Amino acid sequence: MKGLVIGVGNADRGDDAAGPVTAEAVAAAAPQLDVMLCRGDPAELIDAFSGRRRIVIIDACASGGAPGQVQRFEAHRSPLPACFGEISTHGVDLGATIEMARALSGLPDRLIVYGIEAGSAEPGAALTPSVAEASRRLVTQILDEFSRE
Repeated sequence: MKGLVIGVGNADRGDDAAGPVTAEAVAAAAPQLDVMLCRGDPAELIDAFSGRRRIVIIDACASGGAPGQVQRFEAHRSPLPACFGEISTHGVDLGATIEMARALSGLPDRLIVYGIEAGSAEPGAALTPSVAEASRRLVTQILDEFSRE
């Protein structure tokens, strides 16, 4: 089965759109990968894990770092830090959803989560320049995740 890239976020809330924007850029660069956009339904995310060996999720986070800072987590190995639930404008606590999936049905062999530090989540705003640049750079890293197979 093909790899899956999931962009989590709200496209209408500034930097909270980092996940969907990055996922759409991956789709344009790598049509061999499946790409999904998720606004916040935990059941939708858990269902997407079914039968997949490799998944990459991109979401905005609020860990106190500089806007545009990117962090990589191996969620198949350990729980995500709390920063993924703190910026949510899209109704999903990503860490809690992943832990629910771990308990209920298991996780893919590799579940990589990239967090892009958000600067602003104002309604109607575009990505801030630092987050937009981080999103562009992250596309290459995500493609590398799938080339290591």
